[in-house]
Amino acid sequence: MPGLKLGDIVPNFEAPSTHGRIKLHEYIGDKWTILFSHPADFTPICTTELAKIADYTDEFERRGVKLLGLSCDDVATHQAWVKDIEALASGKKVRYPIVGDPEREILMQLNMLDPDEKDAKGTPLPSRALHIIGPDKRQLKLSFLYPGTTGRNFDEVLRVLDSLQLAAKHPIATPANWKVGERVMISPSVKNEVAKQKFPQGYETISLPSGRDYVRLVNV
Repeated sequence: MPGLKLGDIVPNFEAPSTHGRIKLHEYIGDKWTILFSHPADFTPICTTELAKIADYTDEFERRGVKLLGLSCDDVATHQAWVKDIEALASGKKVRYPIVGDPEREILMQLNMLDPDEKDAKGTPLPSRALHIIGPDKRQLKLSFLYPGTTGRNFDEVLRVLDSLQLAAKHPIATPANWKVGERVMISPSVKNEVAKQKFPQGYETISLPSGRDYVRLVNV
């Protein structure tokens, strides 16, 4: 089954969670949303990941972002696990909901199952997937897929989120290893005449051996 592609509208599932029943599109509303799956509750890497998300919740909320976890354990198991997550967090509480999907119906719909990682019954476990969903028509803006052996880097999640939100406001793109506060690049689709109007503060064009003027740096 093919996975979600960038620009796809994320399926509007409805399911129980640790915060009650959730309808995805209603939950998203007009906000940016991060939907993340994990292989199993009461496992070491997953516990560190969700603890780190708890630590970073204030940063996500400051950016107007909602968080939503998803796995194949039921809600009661999620609720029991929360205490362990909070024990590894830096004094933070788990304020985001975690969806229970023991039948794996939602995980299959979102193509978030890892065929190589199985439980004791031989059933595929969820992958370490993370989707950033935009407020515009609930479209998929970015997707990470990690193997079970590698925990996710949430500093990178914040970085790409900042990039996505900045590019949603301005016709720009962020270069390799970009960080907040650094200059960005004007989109190649913006002609120089238009760039002067859109960026009246001015921009720098880097001289290249090709003689082409496509590397244009600007502060926004």
